[in-house]
Amino acid sequence: MIRRTKLLSSVATATVMLLATVAAWAEPAWEAANPIKPLPAIPLGIQSKFSDLPVPPTPERVRLGRWLFFDTRLSGDGTLSCASCHVPQHAFSELTPNSTGIHGQKGARKAPGFVNMAWTIYPNFFWDGRASSLEEQALGPIANPIEMGGNHDAMIKTCETKGYKPYFKEAFGSEEVTKERVAHALADYERTRLSGNSPVDRWQVGKDESAVSAEVKQGFDLFFNKAECNQCHLGENFTDGRFHNLGIGWDAKKKEFKDVGRYAISKKDEDKGAFKTPGLREVAKHPPYMHDGSVPTLEAAVEHYNKGGIANPWLSTRIRKLDLSKAEVQALVKFMEALSGEGYMDTAPTAFPQ
Repeated sequence: MIRRTKLLSSVATATVMLLATVAAWAEPAWEAANPIKPLPAIPLGIQSKFSDLPVPPTPERVRLGRWLFFDTRLSGDGTLSCASCHVPQHAFSELTPNSTGIHGQKGARKAPGFVNMAWTIYPNFFWDGRASSLEEQALGPIANPIEMGGNHDAMIKTCETKGYKPYFKEAFGSEEVTKERVAHALADYERTRLSGNSPVDRWQVGKDESAVSAEVKQGFDLFFNKAECNQCHLGENFTDGRFHNLGIGWDAKKKEFKDVGRYAISKKDEDKGAFKTPGLREVAKHPPYMHDGSVPTLEAAVEHYNKGGIANPWLSTRIRKLDLSKAEVQALVKFMEALSGEGYMDTAPTAFPQ
């Protein structure tokens, strides 16, 4: 009986140890919520490749960046993440004229979307181009007192104490957490938010004449000819990456701009009231429009160009009255709506490193 009792006790002990070992090997909930995945396939309509980049993203850095992008613990009070303003279902932009930051503070500008930002003609980020890389852009809002309201030292401490260190080792080769590594991971996640295979792509690249309507085809012709939209909205992402004054925000009485845009960075008079040309892929997903969200619809945006912008001393020489009919305005709108594609979609992980 004593031997049997000892045997049962040994078996029980071994079972407990085995279960403990199995539990130790079990995948944490946050890893199951955010597994390592291959880099996404490049969608139809995008000719660029990840291998074109000087330092292509890796699946490990993208996974780390995805956690960081959605993690509210990086903000000053734990309530906001990058995704609070760059909302995935709105092509990583938002539906409000201005962004709302920590403690309900209102910014002066609308959060721009960032689909297909891995490849840019001119490497300037933010509406005024003050960041020269996606990495520099990624760190800005975290430390901005009216955006996420944190600071980079606190961000590093959060990553060191909240279970992220093994994933920094996975992504970078060691557990060291630096702001540069945080920025690199965030930027690599952003680089994988791709948009393509839109109806326009299936028509133009896939040669499927049935992919779009006759009205969309008319809008395409207007875009590249009579309306000359492709002066600034060019290339596979429909942006030249440059800065242009459209008259948005001009106060005719005070003869000044509330927001001087690129001028604050360049200090060149010709840059007063100039803002970066946004890409047009997924543009239908995030009204209102312009840097200050002052234009409510795509139709209103086309009408702004149709009337020749708003006169001011620095109005772009590319802006002129277009004399488009109502039907032509609608055709341009339908063309831009047909630039809505797929590939960028995402939702927040349900769990984060602990």
